[in-house]
Amino acid sequence: MRYGSDAAQFVDVHRGAGPPVVLLHGGFWRARVGLDHIAPVAADLHARGHTVVNVEYRRVGQGVWPATLEDVEAAVRTVARMTDAPAVLVGHSAGGHLATWVASRLPVRGVVSLAGVLTLADGAREGIGSGAVHDFVGGLPDEVPERYALADPLAHLPLGVPVRAVHAPDDERVPFAISAAYVDAARAAGDDAVLVEVAGGHFTLVDPAHATWPTVYGQITGLLA
Repeated sequence: MRYGSDAAQFVDVHRGAGPPVVLLHGGFWRARVGLDHIAPVAADLHARGHTVVNVEYRRVGQGVWPATLEDVEAAVRTVARMTDAPAVLVGHSAGGHLATWVASRLPVRGVVSLAGVLTLADGAREGIGSGAVHDFVGGLPDEVPERYALADPLAHLPLGVPVRAVHAPDDERVPFAISAAYVDAARAAGDDAVLVEVAGGHFTLVDPAHATWPTVYGQITGLLA
């Protein structure tokens, strides 16, 4: 289903029962990674009977800032109209950032962040993804502070909905400390935020065949209940 006229503005809908689970893929906001990356998660959740919506959106180079943010918000609004129920947002890596960010804008049931870039300014300063945050936002925090004020989930606390930040200490792409810092700040602001430490690496969190998946699935269903 399309939510805009650009080729990247669409969602894949897998109809099932219950409130929708909205998936936001990662890839450091770059165009070379699309929603196929998280499609195995969509298939697994749908096979278990859930309604699943896998979101595609414009990435770096496919639109003018803040096109990615605008797309994700528009997609989640479209899902809300379609299902008439608040969704659980599940995002991996850059998608974890997007899921947590859009939850500050729209009514949702909760967020499951899988190795998400939840403190955007920290990610920029650490140069994660070979400068991925810089490329996404268009500069470092001291260069474009107004963009970080818009895009950094840390700037929008308290969020007011549950967040489950699932992360592996051995993550080779996004430091575990980023999820830990977000959860500490969210809890200090009064939010229901939990850091869920798991074994594995960055990509095992979106592999339904991995031993970590039952933990990930449990976090999703816990927010659907």
